[in-house]
Amino acid sequence: MDGSGLPEIRSTCPYCGVGCGVLLRPDGQGGLDVRGDPEHPANFGRLCSKGSALGETVGLGHRLLAPRVSGVDTDWDSALQLVADRFTETIAEHGPDSAAFYVSGQLLTEDYYVANKLMKGFIGSANIDTNSRLCMASSVAGHKRAFGSDTVPGTYGDLDEADLVVLVGSNLAWCHPVLYQRVIAARKARGTKIVVVDPRRTASCDAADMHLAIQPGSDVALFNRLFAALYEGGALDKAFIARTTGFDAALHAAQNDPATPTGLPEAQIAAFCDLWMRTEKVVTIYSQGVNQSTSGSDKVNAILNCHLATGRIGKPGCGPLSVTGQPNAMGGREVGGLANMLACHLDLENADHRSVVRGFWTSGPLPEAPGLKAVDMFRAVGDGRIKALWIIHTNPAVSMPEADAVRDAIAACPFTVVSDITDQTDTARLADVLLPATAWAEKDGTVTNSDRTISRQRSVLPAPGQARPDWHILAEVGRRMGFEAAFDYASEAEIFREYATLSGLAGQMGRDFDISALSTLTDTDYDTLEPQRWPITQTRKGGRFFADGQFFTPDGKARLLPVSWRPPAAKTEPRYPFRLNTGRLRDQWHTMTRTALSPRLSAHLAEPFVDIHPIDAQRLGIARSDLVTLKSPHGSAILRARISDAVQVAQVFAPMHWTGETAPSARIDALVAAACDPVSGQPESKASVVAVSRYDAAWYGFAVARDPMVLTSDYWALARTTHGYRAELAGTSPIADWESEALRLFAASDATLVTMIDARLGHARMVLHRNGIMIGALFAAATPVAVMRDYLATLPGTDGAGAITGRTPADVPDPGPVLCSCFGIGVNSIVTAIETQGLMSVDQIGASLNAGTNCGSCRPELADLLDRVRLREAAE
Repeated sequence: MDGSGLPEIRSTCPYCGVGCGVLLRPDGQGGLDVRGDPEHPANFGRLCSKGSALGETVGLGHRLLAPRVSGVDTDWDSALQLVADRFTETIAEHGPDSAAFYVSGQLLTEDYYVANKLMKGFIGSANIDTNSRLCMASSVAGHKRAFGSDTVPGTYGDLDEADLVVLVGSNLAWCHPVLYQRVIAARKARGTKIVVVDPRRTASCDAADMHLAIQPGSDVALFNRLFAALYEGGALDKAFIARTTGFDAALHAAQNDPATPTGLPEAQIAAFCDLWMRTEKVVTIYSQGVNQSTSGSDKVNAILNCHLATGRIGKPGCGPLSVTGQPNAMGGREVGGLANMLACHLDLENADHRSVVRGFWTSGPLPEAPGLKAVDMFRAVGDGRIKALWIIHTNPAVSMPEADAVRDAIAACPFTVVSDITDQTDTARLADVLLPATAWAEKDGTVTNSDRTISRQRSVLPAPGQARPDWHILAEVGRRMGFEAAFDYASEAEIFREYATLSGLAGQMGRDFDISALSTLTDTDYDTLEPQRWPITQTRKGGRFFADGQFFTPDGKARLLPVSWRPPAAKTEPRYPFRLNTGRLRDQWHTMTRTALSPRLSAHLAEPFVDIHPIDAQRLGIARSDLVTLKSPHGSAILRARISDAVQVAQVFAPMHWTGETAPSARIDALVAAACDPVSGQPESKASVVAVSRYDAAWYGFAVARDPMVLTSDYWALARTTHGYRAELAGTSPIADWESEALRLFAASDATLVTMIDARLGHARMVLHRNGIMIGALFAAATPVAVMRDYLATLPGTDGAGAITGRTPADVPDPGPVLCSCFGIGVNSIVTAIETQGLMSVDQIGASLNAGTNCGSCRPELADLLDRVRLREAAE
């Protein structure tokens, strides 16, 4: 059965906060056909490279299929009773705050709600926090300080109507490609201007009218300068300012904050201010470059001050827009998934709010003070204050700052539970109890995207093995802990109705989040729920907030805050002279638990790297493709050098995705200091300090294999291919016997070896066959190995003829490294088309090869490649 006769099911993508709709059809063999939903308001059918490859990530080879206690598979009854008993005993002996949940934006809203209810309502602690703390907590804090609520004012539709879009600390082209293409469409249709504010030149700069390459952490200084210029230029909206408080203090702070920390030329700052001032419809999109900072909340309020003072908020084409990195970061905010919040945007520290929630839940007393936020939570695990920890769908042993210390803390915790879809993560390997959860495409519920749109996620595949939905696992533990009535749920729809009913009480208390019109949905209504933006009440549905000057503060007025620039917490010094910026790649997501399963997503950038400026590289004796060591006061990493002027002198950039499963020496968050914003608790992940030096390897290697390899070298980085695996290798100790090393690497003592070894030069090439089929090949040298990697990766499982040369045969075209992941098109194929067809534009490349015609996130790279080919032709 091929599944072609089955209907498509409407669901949502499990990646970033854009919240794209997808149409899913089982292929009859355990897999999925995936395409964008043309009717979903977030994407209208578009998908990025990651979303397009979702069908490649649903196999069962990596799945956890049964509960596991102390490494041994067991039954659900035993595992759940153990979890309930250990949490109950820990709380009885050490108090509620000795327990903690660390959850994730991968949870659906219903899962999140049950987790929050169990911890805050019935365990009686606020020690529940989420990996969204690392993503958007500063935005939450800024919203609440300015608006009195965590409200996103506008909608994605504002991108279609804006005349100026300012991207601040956001590489929208790679991290939210569908939204970026919406901005590009507006540029083509109406001439929308684009400004990028980012220390690094990113793919988002390709179409920008202006790139402000500020110094890390100086956003407040820039937007204070803008605020002062708006005042001096007479561009303020006095009527709207009357609906605010704090204007004079905010202006005074802005006028006294120097712009010099930005490092920008005065003329460029003035040009930016002038453009913002004379453009009525301005949308400021901001993301991790703003939030992940020890001054992240102040950065947010500096941006909000400018929009509030000009009245450019809540109107079509106007306003600030925080874009989130996870599919349900917003849903987590709505249910109180952060340690300092209650469900439905109610305030934990407000006695009236606590009373309403306690009465609704019929629970014991709710905690009166915020619980431990992520960084403090794991410090408390490390020092023994937290003795029972439940981690759900996240990988903090890799993703938290000072990740080595976090890993060690989890390992030493007296009782750790991990709920996940796989046991193959750094964190899952540390658990006392592993609980198999259903994955995307197997679970039902709702998610909320970055513009407040609630969408249904629907199951289309059966739950494998003994996997269960997260809400079901949490509710069962709650019942076994003695809270039977509160967690006697039969379905996701029942949880949603309860949650929507509570939101109505929040609405009656004057809160922004109210979806009470959905509280009477039948199960059938819930199953067929269409995407819709909150609020959803009997009198209002969706729309924008704040154009009417009505806010959720006690006096109904917005707050302008006086903020001043503060430098990053870590100071560069002779031992650590470089500023480290971390971030995401186009084709990978978080710690690669899902995306690394897709060969085409792994083909674009298959190895962890660090970008370093040519001046710094020359000074340090680092050549292109060298390995380098990064060291900070908290850890070290080994990465491949990419020499690029996209970063500034004395700054380096490294992606955050690699783990102990894919490149154990490249866990970049082990280097990041756990310094946090004092208001939001969000760590500063983009301004740590490091030393950089060339890695002195005795040998370098490249290997391809049909089956998993036995990787033990000092440095290795593994990636999936369509024919198996590929790996980069290096070591500091010479290999005495390369043939034995190859047999060990491929676990193939019975294989036939074809070798070319020159011990004098330190070169070795070995191809292994079993029954005439190539199972692996290893290429090693004293310098970084030069072979045709992408071609060699296609040979495992074939006869491997000619593999020993490391090059393509003369009659076989080499497509080269993948540039367009959506269609799997390599660099060499694109160059050949440019040269032979006389292609002169990115659009012409798309018309010829399809490259860049889906999500468009490779278009900047296509433009750069086109320019390089033209320059080469001009020089010939």
